[in-house]
Amino acid sequence: MKTLKPLSDFFKAIEKDHRISITHIGIYAALLQFRTQKGFVNPIEVYRNEIMKLAKISGPVTYHKCMRELNEYGYISYLPKRNRNQRSTIYFNS
Repeated sequence: MKTLKPLSDFFKAIEKDHRISITHIGIYAALLQFRTQKGFVNPIEVYRNEIMKLAKISGPVTYHKCMRELNEYGYISYLPKRNRNQRSTIYFNS
């Protein structure tokens, strides 16, 4: 059940946050799934295409917009890498 707590906490936090869309939720859920696959580490290091595939998102512009917003809204700390051959770092804010 430890792995479900971050998702449950996220849903509680977004109840009154009207800025959050279904795309944000999909990306956040994909990030949590990726984190679980990696042994529940914090931070995680990801390639954009790994999360886009899990979240069923095809547009990189949408991905970057939602990741930037999740960072701005305080749900994650997103440290993007501009080099496609390097993984971005994502911290989950508790």
